[in-house]
Amino acid sequence: MFRVAIYTRVSTDDQAEEGYSLDAQMERLEAYCEAQGWEVVAKYIDDGYTGRSTRRPGYQRMMEERDEWDAILVIKMDRIHRNSKNFMIMMENLEKWGKKFTSMQEELDTSSAMGRFVVDIVQRIAQLESEQIGERTYSGMAEKAESGGMLGFYPPFGYLVEDNDLVIVDGEAVVVKELFERYCAGESMAALAASLNDRGLKTRRGERWTLYSIRHILHNPAYAGYRRWDGILVKSKHPSVIDVDLFNQTQIAAAERTRNPRFRNARTLSG
Repeated sequence: MFRVAIYTRVSTDDQAEEGYSLDAQMERLEAYCEAQGWEVVAKYIDDGYTGRSTRRPGYQRMMEERDEWDAILVIKMDRIHRNSKNFMIMMENLEKWGKKFTSMQEELDTSSAMGRFVVDIVQRIAQLESEQIGERTYSGMAEKAESGGMLGFYPPFGYLVEDNDLVIVDGEAVVVKELFERYCAGESMAALAASLNDRGLKTRRGERWTLYSIRHILHNPAYAGYRRWDGILVKSKHPSVIDVDLFNQTQIAAAERTRNPRFRNARTLSG
């Protein structure tokens, strides 16, 4: 029997623009397989991932488990990719592996030159639509950032998000201020990371501290009451953990100590 891997994907933009859910996709695809007499041997789901990238856990696992299925089935071509180059790379790999690709809505024969041409055109249209959605989203987020609005992101160590704004986590904030002060006093980032690990402290994600996680804190203007998004830096109303002077002293110290000429200009705040 023909073995099929069902793939479904939805992102926040897709839900807003198109309105169909993962459950709805899955239900229609399973019914389609039953009508065709195909066996569904695997189901792969990516919830909240863009189709412009291949860095999706469900998609990557599906490709790793390609020996388990004969074909990939999606409800629409843009579910699998919104980038024509990535789509064609996938098609080349499927052909090399002896696998097939099927879209429920676009019934195209990719074994012929004309079929592959039409698929390429459809993919380029999907990529154009995706980029237009991205441009509209970026414009809205940039406007919000410039006005000091809260943009969705993982809160840095020392903060949590409540009522759509940052609030201080007292125990973590003490550690953050300590890191700034000790770095300005001459300790290295590596030494600070080792010190926190020796004390059994973990990062927000429950991991060990590294030079890079310390660097991320020491260069984050959020702790001084600012927000930065894609080059836009604005004063925010959220409570600060340190004052602007301490943040600026840290940036100057880091610029003086670095060996990389790219980072020798201290990015200080105006206060």
